[in-house]
This record gives sequence, C-alpha cells and structure tokens, in this order.
Amino acid sequence: MSERGPATGQVVLIGLFVTALVTAQLTASKLLAFGLPLAFPVTGDSIVLPGAALAYALTFFASDCYSELYGRRAAQVMVNVGFAMNFVLLALVWGTVFAPAADPEFGAQFRSVVAPGTNIVVGSLLAYVVSQNWDVVVFHRIREATGGSMLWLRNIASTATSQALDTVIFVAVAFLVAPAVLGFGEALPTEVVLSLVVGQYLLKLLIALVDTPFVYGVVALFGGERASVPDDAWTVE
Repeated sequence: MSERGPATGQVVLIGLFVTALVTAQLTASKLLAFGLPLAFPVTGDSIVLPGAALAYALTFFASDCYSELYGRRAAQVMVNVGFAMNFVLLALVWGTVFAPAADPEFGAQFRSVVAPGTNIVVGSLLAYVVSQNWDVVVFHRIREATGGSMLWLRNIASTATSQALDTVIFVAVAFLVAPAVLGFGEALPTEVVLSLVVGQYLLKLLIALVDTPFVYGVVALFGGERASVPDDAWTVE
C-alpha cells in the first residue's frame, strides 16, 4: 500500500475523533427524550439521554478503527492527547466567559448558558480518561487472545464495557455531583439520573452493534498491515 493510505486513514480517524469529542462537549447539556412503544422499568415509556450521546459514541467507533489499524500505543496516544485537549477547550470557554462583554446583558446570558457546560466537561474528563483507555486495553486483549480474528467481537465487547463505565461516570458527575459541588446549574433528581444512565447506555449499545460493519469497512478501506490479518467473523483460528 502507498504511504498515502495510512496517512490519510490517520488524519480521517483523528479528525472524526476530535470533531465528535468537541461536539459532545457542546451538545451534552441538552436532554433529549424519545417515546417508546412500551413502558420499561426505570425509563418508563420514554428514553431520556444527553444530546452528546451519539457524538460521544462516535469517538469509540473512531478509536476502535484506529486501534485496529495503527496499534494499541498509537490509539492510547490519540486518546490521551484528546484528554489534554479538553483542558484547552475548558480554558478557551472560560476565557471567553470572563472576557469583557460589549453588551453586559448578553454577557450575563452567555455565562448562564455556557457555565453549566463546565459540569459537562468535568464529568466528561473523568469518564473519558477511564472509559477510552479501558476501550483500547480491552480491544487489544481480545485481539491478542483471538490471534487477530473476530474483529466484530473486540469491537462490540470493548465498546459495550467501556460505554457502561463512561455512561455511569459521566451522567453521575455531570448531572448530579458537579452541579452540587461547583454550583453551576441544579443537580437532577436521582430518578432522572438513573433514567439518563439507562437511556444513554441503550443507545450506545445499539450503536456498538450497528457500527460493526462500518468498522470492517474502514479497516478494509485504509488497509495496511493490520487490516491484512485474517479475520474470520465467527470463529477463532
């Protein structure tokens, strides 16, 4: 394969990872509600989840593709650099909040809208550093155990377990602990927090199942040495 293939793959996947990560920080404070045909325990007849659920799920898709193509160390570097960039995001946001406003009234409104996003960033930082590193480690443990086969298994298993960690930590910190400790916004009732955990995890689990063919497609598209490893979809060689 030409050198352009691996380089292009890295740029595309890192770009997707960073874009999804930043989008998640910007959209998480809005709560979404989707009706269900039946009522279930905890969630009732609707699923409530943060607006960041889809964007953040894409970061795991990108990191799994990146892990498969470029290895564990490269993926962990991407994940941990992304973690550091969250602090840059936080600094830039608060720098804007504290900067003098041409219109003080609008400045106050801007602060009231943006400040609660700090809860999101704090919850995201903690959830991110735990879940993303867990995802990379589990992905490669399964890869080693299966001799490079069963990409579908390591994609689903690593994402399903890491998303469980991410969801519980993120929702609990962003919507329950951080508002109480930092004083930005109001902590949500416990039953709402539980509903958010269940709703967000169900969506993420569904995405983990649906995105597996796309992981195969990305790996095949950008190819390289790792993509050429035999990968029987159903059996361990």
